[in-house]
Amino acid sequence: MSQKIKKIALLTGGGDCPGLNAVIRGVTRTAILEYGYEVIGYKFGYRGLYNNDFIPLTLDTVSGILHRGGTILYSSNKDNLFDYTVEENGKMVKKDVSDVAVENLKKENVDALVVIGGDGTLTSARDFARKGVNVIGVPKTIDNDLACTDVTFGFNTAIDVATEALDRLHTTAESHHRIMILEVMGRNAGWIALESGIAGSADVILIPEIPYDINKIVGKIKDRQKQGKVFSIIVVAEGAKPLGGDVVVNKVVEDSPDPIRLGGIANKLASDLEKLVKDNEIRSTVLGHLQRGGNTSTYDRILSTRYGVAAAELIDAGKFGNMVTLNGNKISYASLEDVIGKIKNIEPDSELVEVARKIGISLGD
Repeated sequence: MSQKIKKIALLTGGGDCPGLNAVIRGVTRTAILEYGYEVIGYKFGYRGLYNNDFIPLTLDTVSGILHRGGTILYSSNKDNLFDYTVEENGKMVKKDVSDVAVENLKKENVDALVVIGGDGTLTSARDFARKGVNVIGVPKTIDNDLACTDVTFGFNTAIDVATEALDRLHTTAESHHRIMILEVMGRNAGWIALESGIAGSADVILIPEIPYDINKIVGKIKDRQKQGKVFSIIVVAEGAKPLGGDVVVNKVVEDSPDPIRLGGIANKLASDLEKLVKDNEIRSTVLGHLQRGGNTSTYDRILSTRYGVAAAELIDAGKFGNMVTLNGNKISYASLEDVIGKIKNIEPDSELVEVARKIGISLGD
């Protein structure tokens, strides 16, 4: 298969994520050094593919980027070329412009496209594969919620950041006898909250998969008070919700493929608790985009490099329409058809949830 491939392209889509540059580097170096491919990178995700806006990726281009957060190719989370906003007769309308992208790939003699992204970005990757484009996907999201892979790159860095935040909140909580609430990302999956909560010795962890009872949280706080522990740490996933209630929506971005922006649960929880807990001041912190930024963790640098090398290997083997995966400690691959539309949630009776319970952490239920 390698004799037929001469030129490949990369793009990064969706929210930025630690490890993107490491994947770009891994794909590029393997493609050039191992297979002799020419490599280009489209800028701003699928928008660059539509506008035919790209840069050459060489050994010099990817030098020194392994540790850096963000992406040298830039990114966009609003450009679905199968439902793209264009101007027509003076009006902005939604159109399927994917054929333009396909023609641009042909014009540049691109033989294979590596798409690095999460569910939304990889959904378009699957759709391009259906149109005959030779596509390889790489699983990117700090939320760790993509199906068919044990770990997505970026997740480890995010939980490191969240754990450090919990460590810092501990000292303030203890000094002032406060209840400190940390809100973390994750959308509708609680992986960041659960793992950082265990690592950061939280007293309460609230995740989307287990709706919480506010009275159970109050009970945990009062139990700690009886033990002489006059502060508490709560970590809450942005998609957590009370029993019989719903998620807190921060805003709706109409022109985005994923318009619902979660956020604000920590403030709501603080307000609710203030009515029920009189002995402690309550403070909330929203970690937000700090989880996405900064240097990439050692684990994610290695995982991203493994994913990048595997993507180049799949191209050489002609195994298109697949996403690279990590299962156990083995790099493998799964069909994009099997990945898309399936969220990898935490099972409420999973081993990690039981670990949290057995060391005395409340899940709010």
